Amino acid sequence: MNIKLIASDMDGTLLQNGNQNITSKMFRIIETLHEKGILFVAASGRQYANLYRLFEPVSKDMAFICENGALVMYQDKILSKTSMDKEIALKIVEDIRNKEGCEVQISGENTSYIVPKSENFIGHFKNVLKNNYRIIKDPSDIPEDIIKVSVYEKAGIVENSGTYFINKWQDKVKCTVSGYGWLDFVCPTVNKGTALNELIKKLSITPEEVMAFGDNYNDLEMLSLVKYGYIMDNAVEDIKKRYSYHCSLVEKTLMDVFKLDNI
Repeated sequence: MNIKLIASDMDGTLLQNGNQNITSKMFRIIETLHEKGILFVAASGRQYANLYRLFEPVSKDMAFICENGALVMYQDKILSKTSMDKEIALKIVEDIRNKEGCEVQISGENTSYIVPKSENFIGHFKNVLKNNYRIIKDPSDIPEDIIKVSVYEKAGIVENSGTYFINKWQDKVKCTVSGYGWLDFVCPTVNKGTALNELIKKLSITPEEVMAFGDNYNDLEMLSLVKYGYIMDNAVEDIKKRYSYHCSLVEKTLMDVFKLDNI
């Protein structure tokens, strides 16, 4: 196994059971892998600023696939960025705002824009997500390209409004469930797999030299691209049966595969 790059989803994969902090052991694993010439990549629906803060002090030695693939960053430089059609994005925003029980997040390059219906949603951004965010009144005033629109439904997106939004917008944008309460909309060509492929091509790495970890539908293209695609044991059966590599903890799998006994 000649691995040169490891990509991991965050929520539900590297971060489980609602945990919002990277362990000190994982930091040491990333440092050790970097010393071995193996690049660790965080692949998430989260924004770049959020991910960079989350992985300090090893962020400088990593790459980041952000916003479900709409933005790829390496050494604090943009490797690729794919924006949505702004007219379509704003129509989706309006649709979300009109749907009871749903909140909207609009993603720029480094800022999340929200039009909150409740104080709880603001608290979620401030205390749980810890994004760079700005509260706005009129989404059409956003001063930059929109790279992702997300709907958040605290009661669970799949069990409630997910089908409505997917059926309405899937012919215009890529719709992906990215967590219990989240459904993301991006440009139709965007996903973690295409983003990872862009990254490895620029680094002259082949899919046979890549390992990836994921747990949800927004990870499928990434897991299918690489030779070693690991699906988490907590994933739904529909996803688990597609991949032969399974794992319960990313840390343990990396320690076993790379024989990192002294971490």
